[in-house]
Amino acid sequence: MAATITPSTTSLVIKLAQDYPQFTFAEGDDFYWSPSEQTIYYVKDSADVAAFLHELAHGLLEHGSYIRDIRLIELERDAWTHASMHLAPLYNMTIGNEVVESALDTYRDWLHARSTCPHCQATGVQTSSNTYRCVACHTSWKVNEARICALRRYTLSN
Repeated sequence: MAATITPSTTSLVIKLAQDYPQFTFAEGDDFYWSPSEQTIYYVKDSADVAAFLHELAHGLLEHGSYIRDIRLIELERDAWTHASMHLAPLYNMTIGNEVVESALDTYRDWLHARSTCPHCQATGVQTSSNTYRCVACHTSWKVNEARICALRRYTLSN
């Protein structure tokens, strides 16, 4: 079940801008929070109100950068929890658990792909930002950011 939608995106933007003047709301190609700009980007005329509230939650929770990939999953979970438990009820909406879990699954899949050894396919551990090491064969690899683009893994050593 998707988020229950009451207001249009336009009326929601107006209401959120009034309620949260500390943030800028700007049209974009995707929904995302920019901590450096203190801006919530949204897709005009989108029916995905859940994603909008989720990005607002990132801002309200003061989410910024992270070093370890597992931390991103924690930030995402916290933002979804805040959006569904606190923000949605304020605006007479609901965000179903299946919406939240589906969104979190994309990040879980992303983390699994990044941490899979390109040599033996075992799960590795992150040793530094964008660098992993396999616990089975000791291969090290570097990964690109890959949250929006295709994942690339580059072997550093075997």
